[in-house]
Amino acid sequence: MTNILCAISLGNLVTRLPGGISQGLIWGLMALGVFITFRILDVADLSVDGSFATGGAVVVMLSIAGLPCWLATILALVSGLLAGLVTGLLHAKLGIPAILAGILTQFALYSVNLRIMGMSSNRSLNPSQYKLVISMRNIPKAILIGVIISAVIIAILYWYFGTEQGSAVRATGTNNEMSLALGINTPNIKILGLVLSNGLVALAGALMAQYQGFADINMGRGSIVIGLAAIIIGEILCDAIFKKGCNFAIRLSFVVVGGIIYYIVMVIILWLRLDPNDLKLFTALIVTIFLAIPYLKGKTKNSFGWAGKRSQKYAQAISNSFKKGV
Repeated sequence: MTNILCAISLGNLVTRLPGGISQGLIWGLMALGVFITFRILDVADLSVDGSFATGGAVVVMLSIAGLPCWLATILALVSGLLAGLVTGLLHAKLGIPAILAGILTQFALYSVNLRIMGMSSNRSLNPSQYKLVISMRNIPKAILIGVIISAVIIAILYWYFGTEQGSAVRATGTNNEMSLALGINTPNIKILGLVLSNGLVALAGALMAQYQGFADINMGRGSIVIGLAAIIIGEILCDAIFKKGCNFAIRLSFVVVGGIIYYIVMVIILWLRLDPNDLKLFTALIVTIFLAIPYLKGKTKNSFGWAGKRSQKYAQAISNSFKKGV
């Protein structure tokens, strides 16, 4: 009993939080990739579960082969771009629905990732032997690097989506038919969006593999759900804080914040000594709650508005009847 109380002490939680923040930053970066397809392009892409593991597999194997970890990280990003290209070609050029194209790519990447890791389901990357970009052995440095990388990515995305090509991506996601009528090559734009998305996801996978010191064939499983959770949490917080609306850069920043909050919730769940096997259940519940909040909030406003209008009608009717009586 004493051991349990010690394990769930407040001090124990405080010591775990920095690690949760550092991992949340990485998942927030992954969520930025999901944001491109889910919010900007309005495409359901499930290939991210595979491309996340691809990034981790590539960075580990190239580092073991002797490449500097920073260069291996860049090449891991490139591998994600190629994975997104496959999904884009299946969807835009072969007419396969986006969700099925993503599933096919994810399915194929399982075998590809196994081959990248030499037919092994797990490959370690010892921080003592390699100069890693980010590692859990130095949490403060990991948080700093995570913040810097996230800030750079957000700045690049903010600039890019303000360019003519980036505006075309946003227009395609908003109204595909109108964009096509305006002369935008929407199939190529969708491919571009999927390429960018999976590149960021693979970059996050590469950072996560370095952070935890290994790459696993299943490390990307459930990434799409975590990404959606980060996006929804971030958007709700953004709308709650900025009542008049927040600009694109702030919204992107809150996606990363959503990833941090999501992982802090996971840390609290583990701190409460709940069964780790139920983490996916808790993830689904968190996503469900945050997805339902905007709907229930809007429904409540509509109900109050309808009740107010109905009260006004009754008041007006009573007033008219009195006037007629007079």
